[in-house]
Amino acid sequence: MLECLVALLSISMSVLVVQAMTELIAQDFKLMARSDEKNWQNFSNLLRRELETAEFVSVSDGYLHVKTGSDQLRYGWKSGSDDFRKSNENGQGFQPMIFGLSSAEISNDGRIVSIHLTFVKGGERVFFYKF
Repeated sequence: MLECLVALLSISMSVLVVQAMTELIAQDFKLMARSDEKNWQNFSNLLRRELETAEFVSVSDGYLHVKTGSDQLRYGWKSGSDDFRKSNENGQGFQPMIFGLSSAEISNDGRIVSIHLTFVKGGERVFFYKF
């Protein structure tokens, strides 16, 4: 009888350990699904490459204005949309660069530009660039 009791106790403890491990793994998967790390890295690399050849013009009305060759471009978040976009100076021909935003703020301190993004899923990121 005692051997059966010990065996049952060890089996129940093993089941509890397996359940706890399963819950931890499920939580990790949920966090990974919510993470926009890869999208953020792609956005950062793309914006950095585009700004390398650009000349700083100004930050106004929530947009970053730059000049590339003879074209003037603007980067920013349009209220009511969920993406940060690149467009011409009039806002036409937009190209979304990252999705899932609830807000974005652009500011500058001289030639250092900071872009503060807030995501719908939660979380914030800040992009800095020095022209």
